[in-house]
Amino acid sequence: MDVRILNTNEARKHWRDVVDLTHAGKGDVVIERYHKPLVVVIPFEDYEAIQDELDDLRAGRLAMAELEEWRRDPSTARPWSEVRAELVAEGLL
Repeated sequence: MDVRILNTNEARKHWRDVVDLTHAGKGDVVIERYHKPLVVVIPFEDYEAIQDELDDLRAGRLAMAELEEWRRDPSTARPWSEVRAELVAEGLL
């Protein structure tokens, strides 16, 4: 698979080409700012195929951030009964 790397200015100037290239399945495009990757443009079908994995990855990242916050300051914790009631009220549990 061909991966092209563009900085944000190049991506802006050639946005139509970026979209056409990825839509045609001819490669993914990594967009960088100051030589650091920021985002990747991929075909929508590929996004749909990995959406569940992305959700899991993002949820794990959020959970780790919350755990680190709790480790820094345990007083930020909430009682399980309060969390459970909130989840029940939102239909998540």
